[in-house]
Amino acid sequence: MSRDFSRRRLLATGAGVALGGAAAVSATGVPATALSANGLSANASSSGRRVREETRSLDELYAAAVAEGGKLVLYQGGDVDGQAAGTRAAWAARFPKVQLTAVVDYSKYHDVRVDNQLATDTLVPDVVQLQTLQDFTRWKREGRLLPYKPAGFSKVHKGFKDPDGAWTALMVIGFSFLYDVKAADADAPRNALDLVDPRWKGAIASAYPHDDDAVLYLYHLYQQKYGWDWVAKFAAQQPRFGRGTNTPGEAVGGGTKTIGVGTAGNPVATSGPMKFVVPEGDHPFMAWGQRAAILKQAAHPAAAKLYLSWMLSEERQKASFNGWSVRTDVTPAAGLEPVWKFPNAHVDGFPRFMEDRAAIERLKQTFALYFGEVKGDPSPGWLGLHPGR
Repeated sequence: MSRDFSRRRLLATGAGVALGGAAAVSATGVPATALSANGLSANASSSGRRVREETRSLDELYAAAVAEGGKLVLYQGGDVDGQAAGTRAAWAARFPKVQLTAVVDYSKYHDVRVDNQLATDTLVPDVVQLQTLQDFTRWKREGRLLPYKPAGFSKVHKGFKDPDGAWTALMVIGFSFLYDVKAADADAPRNALDLVDPRWKGAIASAYPHDDDAVLYLYHLYQQKYGWDWVAKFAAQQPRFGRGTNTPGEAVGGGTKTIGVGTAGNPVATSGPMKFVVPEGDHPFMAWGQRAAILKQAAHPAAAKLYLSWMLSEERQKASFNGWSVRTDVTPAAGLEPVWKFPNAHVDGFPRFMEDRAAIERLKQTFALYFGEVKGDPSPGWLGLHPGR
């Protein structure tokens, strides 16, 4: 079997999507005046109406959100509810008069949940913040998103925003592997090729690649670099697979495994029981900008605009859990380079990958042949059709 699994198809599809995205224009709904009443500048052009970057301060946006009713519902992609705890606490401290309801679930459930709610006129969230990057380009084409350029939009890396403001990435997430520093000792793996060393047999936990598209892309990069023989050797290591990208870190942190694959971590941490690995050279890992958008039918658009501008603020970007920012003017922590300067992070490859759903389905089923079918309940639980209502 070829190492370059459907590579030509992926590249061709990515190019087509890029051209289609550039040609697609969605209406903003903002009057083409020099400065509108809601603080957004807009002007008419040959390609349609366009919004300009938010000019109001966070305090002004906060006042508008309070006047609107003081509520905001966010659908956030993730693995467990606790992943929203930090955002909830910081929001409550900064904007106590606007109630934030953050619902955490796998992005692949949130996106179809939103589609179903739109189809049944029962929309719950104001903001969607998801890993399923292809949904944002589709929703833009369908006219489902409210174009908005939050404060700081001009400073966002060009690959992390829609030029028309349909969506903006609010954070960088990177997936690789991590290990127990004490247990690995001097034998610690430096890249994925080291993971198939026989000494790690029975010592690895991983998220299922055929359950999470970002983990799938990570394993796809491993397969492209090291071949299908690597996949077979990795399967022979008898890794313990679980649902949720939180599970590898929990296994390593709990002392049941030495290595966790297909999870996020902090590359600038200099101490602690676990080390997150950013491989050197051309050994791959993967990273992307987690996209967020306001739905056009949102019940609380003023609060939604406050959320996007707040999350994109320098204060929030400097507090990034992994040191990376989506902004070009925020220097990463501890001398870390911006994520787009890591060629082996493939930040441009993941969006292209996510657009080719047929190739993704083939990859999922292929990895299932090597690793077995996905088993177990989803880590966030079963949230139903209208969580957050």
